[in-house]
Amino acid sequence: MDTYSWFESYKAALLETDWTKMQARVQAARQNIHERKRLLAEDHGGTPEERQALEDAINGLRVLGNEAADWQNQHNSPTTKASA
Repeated sequence: MDTYSWFESYKAALLETDWTKMQARVQAARQNIHERKRLLAEDHGGTPEERQALEDAINGLRVLGNEAADWQNQHNSPTTKASA
């Protein structure tokens, strides 16, 4: 697979191990993916493979974003702070 312009930010989100940085990584990847989708919509370019990769990446980021939000909620809850 050729590396797509948006793929580096997507890969950075997937490989991030610091949960405190996860939401920012996911948001940056989403922004790059949506920008690419906008450009594809304007000029009808891209390949079917890239379009499928974009959809797969969006779905993966949705799951990762939910997991990051759950982690953040657990670490910001009053019971977590009380036990710390």
